[in-house]
Amino acid sequence: MEFNLVSHPAPPTCLVLDFGGVLTTPLLPAVLAFEQREGLAEGACITALYLNEEGVRRTRDLERGAITQAEWNQHAAAALGVPADNLMGRIFADLQPETALIHAAAAARRAGIKVGILSNSVGLSPWNLYDGYDLDSLYDAVVISEHLGLRKPDPAIFEAVLKQLDAPADRSVFVDDTADYLQPAADLGFSTVHATDPQQTVAQLEALLGIPLTGS
Repeated sequence: MEFNLVSHPAPPTCLVLDFGGVLTTPLLPAVLAFEQREGLAEGACITALYLNEEGVRRTRDLERGAITQAEWNQHAAAALGVPADNLMGRIFADLQPETALIHAAAAARRAGIKVGILSNSVGLSPWNLYDGYDLDSLYDAVVISEHLGLRKPDPAIFEAVLKQLDAPADRSVFVDDTADYLQPAADLGFSTVHATDPQQTVAQLEALLGIPLTGS
């Protein structure tokens, strides 16, 4: 795990969390399990969808809301040679809630820390990544990239979540499992945590926020 501590004028009062891979279990094992179920070679999804210029462009368009999940499914299915029906949902079918981070976020709120969600969307239909997580009731702000037409790492989307939280960056902590999204947040003044292991992430947040985040 990597983290970046910005010198705060006072203890942080705000915590901003990525969703997929932070409040859920890791994405890559889910993708690998999908490949195995579909009879694809290991790494086929990464190669076709994330190491391919056209695949990357379409995924970024999806995150910004420029195309629908159904459109993404059609193009991704053609690249992989699999059926398009609910493809995104099938790829991430094995994702589960990451309870350590969900409980830590709840503990932070009980301690008076504002907690927001900042997520690059994968579309909301036909499969909704966020179903069952009660984001609107359990967090103080929820910023989903497709609603703004912006995606991480655009600095404007970090500024949008700060505006919703009414918090300055230099009193905020940002957590993401994608390392490339941390530096733009740090440039704005956030302290950052690279989430690679839930227990380590929680321990680092306890150190940064100065409060316990485990236990009852």
